[in-house]
Amino acid sequence: MILPTSSSSTSCPSIPANKTTMSKGLALITGINGFIAARTALTFLQAGYRVRGTARSLHSTKPLLSAIPAELVANLEIVEVPDITIPGAFDQAIKGVTTVAHLASPIFLTSTAPGPVLKAAVEGTQRVLESALTEPTVKSFTLMSSVAAIIDTESANAHYDESNWNESSERLVRELGNEVPGYILYFASKTAAEKALWKFRDEHKPAFKIAAVNPVYVAGPPVVVPESRDKIHGTTKLISDVYSGTELAKSGLPGAFPSYVDVRDVARVILFGAENPEKVDGERFLLSGYHVPAQAVADILRERYPEREGVIEKGEPGQGYEKGYGYPKERVYDGSKVARVTGEGYIPWEKTVVDFVESVKAIL
Repeated sequence: MILPTSSSSTSCPSIPANKTTMSKGLALITGINGFIAARTALTFLQAGYRVRGTARSLHSTKPLLSAIPAELVANLEIVEVPDITIPGAFDQAIKGVTTVAHLASPIFLTSTAPGPVLKAAVEGTQRVLESALTEPTVKSFTLMSSVAAIIDTESANAHYDESNWNESSERLVRELGNEVPGYILYFASKTAAEKALWKFRDEHKPAFKIAAVNPVYVAGPPVVVPESRDKIHGTTKLISDVYSGTELAKSGLPGAFPSYVDVRDVARVILFGAENPEKVDGERFLLSGYHVPAQAVADILRERYPEREGVIEKGEPGQGYEKGYGYPKERVYDGSKVARVTGEGYIPWEKTVVDFVESVKAIL
């Protein structure tokens, strides 16, 4: 169901209740047409929730509506929120909601104008929280943060976990202004948005429980298959590059430290927080399963698809990565906390790789 609204709370029409009688509750998922958010929406629908998603444009959600199974799509509503920074932007969308997953966030890795990016990240988070504060039905709130809010580009730290914070990116943005590199601006935006979350919690002491998830690069099968290879989500580019025969040294995101988690694990943890708010309240969760350079991906794909041995570069099999795809001691992103809290480990990396390829093979 598509429900167009204005970004102004005073002119938004009320959102009709879904006619489905059996439901665990109503989940609000912001930025629902994104790679992670779409998977999160599907996970909540499969778990028995009704889902209300927001998007800046209704048109952008049409592929998602087509991809959701017919037996579930009746429990999905879409609300257009063109500007998430306007006060009251989410006041109508929040009505009757029991759990919030705030996933809408700016991703401008090539931007040279820090102001709009930081404004959207921080004020977007504040606006959803402010609306949630007015709705007594809200029981839990999860922010999609990032490992970018944990690691520090100027630190020599070899081990990162939820206790760490990015201490340098916001300062670098202030110092460099429009000359700041895009990735530093992205790091700063995620850090600032998460700081705004915890500041809000401290100042307003809301009745609902609050948590943040901080994933590394996210891969795995998309809910919506892109139209072409060049539209594949950036963090899954490593797998599609290797499968398609790109040189291993040039595969993936340039200069990236190849740490990954499956998109289905991210969605699962968000769902866990909605169903177990007391267990996650006040917590951050670094979602980090594996260290997987291009060679590790090539080894998996050449074994799984022997007919492509002439396409997928052989490289140096078994070299450059740890057994089980663990982190090298020189740099560890410790994502073990989530298994201790949820009781469930990460999806095996081999499954992430193969499931992704199988889901998008038609466009590779």
